[in-house]
Amino acid sequence: MKGHTDPGFDRELSDLPPDMRWREWMRRIEAVLFASASPVPRDDLVRVVGQGVSVDLLVGDLAADLEGRAFEVVPVPDGWMMRTRPAYGPAIRAAADMGAQDLDLRPFDVAVLAAIAYHQPITRDGLRDIFGREINRDLIGRLHTRGLISTGPRAPRRGAPYTFVTTEQFLVAFDLQSLADLPDQEQMEDAGLDRF
Repeated sequence: MKGHTDPGFDRELSDLPPDMRWREWMRRIEAVLFASASPVPRDDLVRVVGQGVSVDLLVGDLAADLEGRAFEVVPVPDGWMMRTRPAYGPAIRAAADMGAQDLDLRPFDVAVLAAIAYHQPITRDGLRDIFGREINRDLIGRLHTRGLISTGPRAPRRGAPYTFVTTEQFLVAFDLQSLADLPDQEQMEDAGLDRF
């Protein structure tokens, strides 16, 4: 059950000297982040450290402790996650079949995803207006199946079209903390992607 703490679990660690206590809290956070397949919210980390202890400071110290290692702690919306540093991606791909972990997006898939990110919530008609052609339902399905988009708000009238928005998984997959981290219009134009 989420949030359940063993009654014998000592959060405070008052029997340890302050420096060892801090180090143990860092290791607890490291263990939780390492074991989790998804981002870990702040409230979950608060449950493994002492009363009034700053999770932000502990995570900052853990990130500094991991400097120069193959793993890093990254902030994501509403929490943190541990991941392999991007520089080690080729080594991992060379050693293991990564299969389903690769997003395997075609350039047009990425373009549609970018249009959704920049114009959300957006309908299929809105996407058609941007690209000058109908957007295939299969493409929308692929992006949805990969968890990169979801249905967004819908007008409260009968027959209103569905809209699409990006998800937290989109932010994680593209190493963004929020949509504010998307490149600005000038950067998009410089990259030759000015149609969004």
